[in-house]
Amino acid sequence: MFQKRIVICLDVRDGKTTKGVKFKGNVDIGDPVEMAARYYEQGVDELVFYDITASAERRGIMIDVVARVAERIFIPFCVGGGIRTLSDMKDVINAGAEKISINSAAVRNPSLIEEGASHFGSQCVVLGMDAAADREMPSGYRVVIDGGRKPTEWDMLAWAREAVRLGAGEIVLNSIDTDGVRNGYELNATRLVSEAVPVPVVASGGAGVPAHLADVFKEGRADAALVASMVHYGDYTVNDIKMHLDREGIPVRKTW
Repeated sequence: MFQKRIVICLDVRDGKTTKGVKFKGNVDIGDPVEMAARYYEQGVDELVFYDITASAERRGIMIDVVARVAERIFIPFCVGGGIRTLSDMKDVINAGAEKISINSAAVRNPSLIEEGASHFGSQCVVLGMDAAADREMPSGYRVVIDGGRKPTEWDMLAWAREAVRLGAGEIVLNSIDTDGVRNGYELNATRLVSEAVPVPVVASGGAGVPAHLADVFKEGRADAALVASMVHYGDYTVNDIKMHLDREGIPVRKTW
């Protein structure tokens, strides 16, 4: 049985790690380089770095911060935010990232997925997908871009399938409705995407206690779970989460 992965997300704004609720009301909570090093030492399986305002501000990602994080960790490292061209992808890979997350830019220019997969391999190209509940959509969820600011005409499942067809090797599904609320992941949306595509799906948005991760692995059929608030505010460590999952019979990479 494949081990489930714990992924910690560092949302970065103006060089500082930040956290909000439903993509709003963000407050700065620390230095991303020091936080990345601490989580690496705790035994997290992967780290994700999102420059959360790069896309909306139409600017490039903070490569210097990416490079400083990459120097401190030796686990898979995914970077997203403001990546709009193949050149941007190359810059991020050269700065030390193993994976590139594209979200808004992929919706605007789907060929970016193909270009990235062709040059770096599908395993490097991650589709970041922000979805919000919407009864008008066939799946019940609409894709939203620009950090939750702009609804699109894409249905969640239709876009997930198209992105994989174009070459995306992984999907990070973030539910805007549960983001930062800490009441649990959006299990239905996660299950729908997990069953619709043949690539790994990372659940994102809503983790508050270790049991929420067990739920999304069992009921949402996720391959990995992204956490932020529950570790950033010191409520739980990576080991706390992994030990709970181990007790629940969920295979994880043991670090204790």
